[in-house]
Amino acid sequence: MANVFDVLKERGFIAQCTNEDEVREMFDKEKVTFYIGFDPTADSLHVGHFLGLMAMAHLQRAGHRPICLVGGGTGTVGDPSGKTDMRKMLTDELIEHNCNCFKKQMERFIDFREGRALMLNNGDWLRALNYVNLLREVGSHFSVNRMLAAECYKQRMEHGLTFLEFNYMVMQAYDFMELNHRYDCKLQMGGDDQWSNIIAGVELIRRKESKPAYGLTFTLLTKSDGKKMGKTESGALWLDPDKTSVYDFYQYWRNVDDADVGKCLALLTFLPMDEVRRLSAYKDAKINEAKTVLAYEVTKLVHGEAEAQEAKSAAEALFGGGADSEHVPTIHAAQSDIGMKLIDLLAREGVFASKSEGRRLVQQNGVSVNDARVVDAERVLQAMDFKDGAALVKKGKKKYYRILLV
Repeated sequence: MANVFDVLKERGFIAQCTNEDEVREMFDKEKVTFYIGFDPTADSLHVGHFLGLMAMAHLQRAGHRPICLVGGGTGTVGDPSGKTDMRKMLTDELIEHNCNCFKKQMERFIDFREGRALMLNNGDWLRALNYVNLLREVGSHFSVNRMLAAECYKQRMEHGLTFLEFNYMVMQAYDFMELNHRYDCKLQMGGDDQWSNIIAGVELIRRKESKPAYGLTFTLLTKSDGKKMGKTESGALWLDPDKTSVYDFYQYWRNVDDADVGKCLALLTFLPMDEVRRLSAYKDAKINEAKTVLAYEVTKLVHGEAEAQEAKSAAEALFGGGADSEHVPTIHAAQSDIGMKLIDLLAREGVFASKSEGRRLVQQNGVSVNDARVVDAERVLQAMDFKDGAALVKKGKKKYYRILLV
């Protein structure tokens, strides 16, 4: 079996590593316990987290043990990495709720049976810390000059960095040391924006414990133009189907840029790399076949095979001229809604965030009903819009909704 470090490298995961040769050798010689932290800033994981879960899954398949660490403690502070403003403060109740939501989603990707993986909450030890003891035992190993030179702090200095957030690096480093004590955890992984925080933990263990520890970051999920992937008109691309519908999730991957297909297939599916290279070599119209495979495989991993097939069938019905559009996101209109402004109805049902958004899209030729462009923002819903009891609304270039008359 190939060394899992080489697997990650071939698939494009690895951005930085503290010592590639030692990490690779460690994966060859022993069953490695490693961890990734997930701060519960929302009640769902998003596609950025999904990349980390895929990396964890590759390591677990190679016989290593993951720790999914949810931030019941660090979530009370908020990571300043990649942020120009201080994160919103969360209540204890909301943090607990979000952590529980994370656990349910992680179980789709990581096998927690019989100790094959652990799911822990850093609130179990961080909330019990004595502040003076922490300053004496841990704070003495941190250089303020070095901390301020870290990218996660430098970009905040102009806008104002609170002392609360300044402690985040110390807390994350303490997490790594605590996991090393309790579970012999030797490796911390995370997105490349976490490099400074990860290095802090590696150095704390080496200085305080005189033991080897390692850090590895994986590439951030970006488009070929450098912009972060996973952003939609309505915000983040969530793994929760109540926040991002399965159909919209499928369509996001079906519509990625041609240049991003190969990277997404390598990072976000388990397809063999020979198959990834074959599909990503497609050109022109044939690249759409590769995008369909990408969308199906990613949706299957996140939402299950049945949901992926439904989304695929819905897309084929809309774009392939088929008649079965039952799996397209559906909204309902009553007989009493006939004569209502179309924009008002679609805003009421959440298709538009607001009526003003609807009017703007109409002005930009971004709304159609049954393939007929809506040119008047005052257009009303008519009985003739419904063919066999349904009307098909298109929003923008790629989003479809079915209005059922009930």
